[in-house]
Amino acid sequence: MAESLRLDRWLWFARFFKSRTLAAEACASHRVRCNGAPVAKPGASIRVGDVLTFSLGPHVRVVKVLATGTRRGPFAEARQLYEDLSPPTAAAAPSSIPAVGQRERGEGRPTKAERRAIDRLQGKDLEES
Repeated sequence: MAESLRLDRWLWFARFFKSRTLAAEACASHRVRCNGAPVAKPGASIRVGDVLTFSLGPHVRVVKVLATGTRRGPFAEARQLYEDLSPPTAAAAPSSIPAVGQRERGEGRPTKAERRAIDRLQGKDLEES
């Protein structure tokens, strides 16, 4: 195994990005940090022990590099390249209170009084209609 590797290549090897081009674009747009410092170039070298921070969709990933790798293999092999240090994400718990304007199934149409109450909750002025 190499002792250092290009950052974009490692991100692709570890299967964080679908293509090396996407990994390079993330690095070039300063969305990746290595040991707390923003990375400006996709060719930046990373070593074993470095901590990478980057966003993937709505989640921020924090990973520690355990190995540099030699190829882009299957998921099980890619998982051996890093240790996930990301904080656990809270799963969206289903709320027992329905959202404004939603009714339980089978309750039918709202009555005139219920409709007016819904309008007041939504901030609609009753004088306009």
